[in-house]
Amino acid sequence: MKKLLSNKIFIMVLVTVLIVIVIIFSSIPGNPIHSLTRPLSVVLNPIQNAVFFVGDRVGAFFSAVTDGMEIREENQELKEEIAELEYELSLSDEATRRWEELKDAFQIKDTFEQYEIIGSSILTRDADEWFSVIRIGSGSKDGLDFELFDAFAAVDARMNLVGRVISSDDDTAKVLPLLHEGFSVSAKVDTVNGIIVRVTGENQLKQSGLCKVSMIPEGMALNVGDTLVTSGKGGVFPAGIPIGVIESVHYESELNRYATLRPFTNLYEIKDVFVMIPESGDTAGEDIFAIESELET
Repeated sequence: MKKLLSNKIFIMVLVTVLIVIVIIFSSIPGNPIHSLTRPLSVVLNPIQNAVFFVGDRVGAFFSAVTDGMEIREENQELKEEIAELEYELSLSDEATRRWEELKDAFQIKDTFEQYEIIGSSILTRDADEWFSVIRIGSGSKDGLDFELFDAFAAVDARMNLVGRVISSDDDTAKVLPLLHEGFSVSAKVDTVNGIIVRVTGENQLKQSGLCKVSMIPEGMALNVGDTLVTSGKGGVFPAGIPIGVIESVHYESELNRYATLRPFTNLYEIKDVFVMIPESGDTAGEDIFAIESELET
């Protein structure tokens, strides 16, 4: 016991505990200690106030920590709500855009009354970055019957030429886009008596999103900015489908006269195509490259 009393730290702790006990009981009205310690209030009050101050600060600290955790949780919930609202807004914007495209598509039927129009979503884009083949979600069950026709024209919602349908199974079909080197279409300048030319895909040009325009008649010339549309020759594409605009012309010699064309359609962005099916089989079996022999005569 003497060793404990001689320990300064123990004495300080003991005194502190006693003071705290006295302060607590002296603050209770009617308690005997309250009466006994009244003369000591001058000394004890500052200590009591200091203890209460420290207690308040400690309580405030833990309260701030708790409040901070609640605020962080609320902020996280708000961030999640904002992300969800932004996602719903993006879906709304996408739905609005698709609706506008479909409204534009109704004009295709008005313009080409002799054709049945089949709308179809793009499922995949195969091979290279410029889409060697586009697979769509319509097939022979939807009327893409290759027993009656050699191919079908495919356009986007704004009636711009996308390519031609080259094969189908029951539920899907393949579209050869106009940038592909195997694509060819008879075209004309979109003016009265506009000259007739040929538009084809070209392996090097397609890397820049361009087509080649060739078979320009002697004595005739194309100009940068000219708009080309389908001529209607060849039996697959009806006349008047917008193809694109002339971007450059090259007349190095009479034997090497060609131009480049930038298509109106954007193969990267389109999500739907519209296939044009003739309502009668009058054009079935016509050679889609008939323009070549016509221009050579």
